[in-house]
Amino acid sequence: MNNPDPQRRHFTRIPFDAEFKLLTVDANKQWDGTVIDLSLHGVLIKRPENIQTSRGEEFILDLILNANDVNIQMEVQVAHCHDTFIGFECEHIDLDSMTHLRRVLELNLGDPMLLERELNEMIHMKE
Repeated sequence: MNNPDPQRRHFTRIPFDAEFKLLTVDANKQWDGTVIDLSLHGVLIKRPENIQTSRGEEFILDLILNANDVNIQMEVQVAHCHDTFIGFECEHIDLDSMTHLRRVLELNLGDPMLLERELNEMIHMKE
């Protein structure tokens, strides 16, 4: 796997074993699959079969956290795609989903200060 230069990465990725639903923005097509990793700024998924996509294309991504219908939904844009995986950049996330995402990252990073730095970085990137 040809990963981007880690010096350019602003957000820590955590391995994350969860299912996803990926929908076109108009909800005409849907794919299911497995998440590879997750960060505050994006998601890497195993590429579903029968999907044709390119950099910049927009989707709705639903990450299913557990059987209690807790999920993280975000509007995403394809950042990079390869034969076996697709990387998405988060373009928009609602408050409830952000709260769930923050909690998942908090539990998996083990360093609350690192998460705070990344949240501040994300806020400054959006300004």
